[in-house]
Amino acid sequence: MRAVGPATVALMVVGVVAVSFSGPLMAGLAVPALAVSMWRNAMATGLLAPVALTRRRAELRALDRRTVTMVVTAGLCLALHFGTWVTSLRMTSVAASTALVSLQVVWVVAWDRLTGVRLAALAWAGLVLALGGVLVITGVDVATSTRAVVGDLLAVVGSVAVAAYTVLGSHVRRGVSTTTYTVCCYGTAALALLVTGLLLGVRLVGYAPREWGLLLVVTLTAQLLGHSVFNRLLDTISPMVVSLALLLEIPGAAVIAAALLGQVPAAGVFAGLGLVLAGLALVVLTARRAVPEPAGM
Repeated sequence: MRAVGPATVALMVVGVVAVSFSGPLMAGLAVPALAVSMWRNAMATGLLAPVALTRRRAELRALDRRTVTMVVTAGLCLALHFGTWVTSLRMTSVAASTALVSLQVVWVVAWDRLTGVRLAALAWAGLVLALGGVLVITGVDVATSTRAVVGDLLAVVGSVAVAAYTVLGSHVRRGVSTTTYTVCCYGTAALALLVTGLLLGVRLVGYAPREWGLLLVVTLTAQLLGHSVFNRLLDTISPMVVSLALLLEIPGAAVIAAALLGQVPAAGVFAGLGLVLAGLALVVLTARRAVPEPAGM
């Protein structure tokens, strides 16, 4: 691994700040959760499509049926991730939701274990710590409201969905460029969320200018700036370091939510956040295979 210079550190800071704004901004939007999810992916697709069609047209045409199937499946997993996670942000605290959706690292490592990858003892300890943190957070929310518990469970579902998206992406991107993969996945997710929204009667248009502006900000920061920066960093630093940096989204989102939304979680939630953060850090540091960088936030 190359030495981490000032420019790399600066990019990491930009990326962490960008993704940390994701949860608080989406929680504060006066737009239905499914609509936020749909427009975030649709706007990103619209911004990336001209680049893909200009620079990757030959690659797009050359995609075989198996690759297309995997990309579409990954896009559907991404749609499920956003649909459940953004809904979760409206039902429980941003801090709890962000921590629980970050459990995707646990599910990726668990998949590795099922496929024959051995885990170090500290990785198992990390899994136990992280899952213990989940129990603490949900236990606190049980005492708060049933709605908060449902929000917690939706965030966990979102973490499983984005883990599946990450695993599929790690296979597809061995032979497909990031640009092609990203635009196809975002497009698939946007279409799936659009159909779901129409079937459920969700209001997809007619928002105030402020809400359209915030949707664009979410797209440019978390969806494009955050992930684009971390994809760039993967060329110069290890996936382990990227994964560790992205764990800073958990406290970052909590601080931003407190400042922007006035959400100050109970002391028990902070204890759970600490356990989740410590457990995930152990998993990332000790897992035999470098964990892919989170992909759905």
